[in-house]
Amino acid sequence: MKLVPPTQIQEIAKALSGDLRLRILEILGDQTLSVSQLMSALGAAQPTVSINVQILEQAGLIITTQGANREKLCSRIHDTLLLQLPNAPGESLHELEEVSMPVGMYTDCSVQPTCGLASKEGILGCPDDPRSFYLPERSSAALLWFSEAGYVEYRFPNPMPSSMELSAISLSAELCSEAIGFNEDWPSDITLFVNGLKIGMVTTPGDFGKTKGLHTPNWWAYGSQYGWLCEWRIDHEGSFLNGAHSSTTQLNELKLQFHKPITVRLEVEANAKNQRGLNLFGSGFGNYEQDIKLTFVHVK
Repeated sequence: MKLVPPTQIQEIAKALSGDLRLRILEILGDQTLSVSQLMSALGAAQPTVSINVQILEQAGLIITTQGANREKLCSRIHDTLLLQLPNAPGESLHELEEVSMPVGMYTDCSVQPTCGLASKEGILGCPDDPRSFYLPERSSAALLWFSEAGYVEYRFPNPMPSSMELSAISLSAELCSEAIGFNEDWPSDITLFVNGLKIGMVTTPGDFGKTKGLHTPNWWAYGSQYGWLCEWRIDHEGSFLNGAHSSTTQLNELKLQFHKPITVRLEVEANAKNQRGLNLFGSGFGNYEQDIKLTFVHVK
């Protein structure tokens, strides 16, 4: 029997919500089978079975091991699940709640050439044409860039119930400057605003292109390769950038509300000393396998 705490109920429920996953658990009731054997029993294709097996494994409902022929073997772990329902506000939440936003899911922007967007598979639209930033397929972008002054703005949902007290929020993103091709000595002043309030400015030293990004696709052979991972934190004492004080803006000044989005803007301001654009890296580009990440820390 597995006791499921309140913080894991949603993950377990999602894993159990698919008919195919329930059939996998049923078939594995008293036996261990390989993925190919599951394919035969279910009449499903290998990618479909593998994806559903992965979901069940991540939820802790099955385990997988490697067989003699290097094939994945699947076994069910539990016969009974006991759900421990929450008794107080916040018991079903993790101490940290994260929302990841793909870099192409901005709601507003102001850009000028050089500029563009790229997915993991290729360029989106036409490079150096700001109209590309309004194409529907921008949602699949894993890298965007623009020169000089400009901004991209996002709207994040607030996952925290109104009854929950927050101790801090933080935002992390991988950034660098934007030059034609690349230029490692090309500083740019990039400022974060949350709900219209200034959180802090980072000066990225250059547009990094000499070394291949760890996650940058092979087809992206020339230009910006990776950035700095910058993390801003806002709490009741003020705002901080990578641990250093960046502004006096405090958490309560953001006026976060459960039913309203949180507006996040990354901007090279028109009055900035170093107006050399930005590159914003998402999952599939750069050195960090992440999109823009907004983290909520609540008081337990």
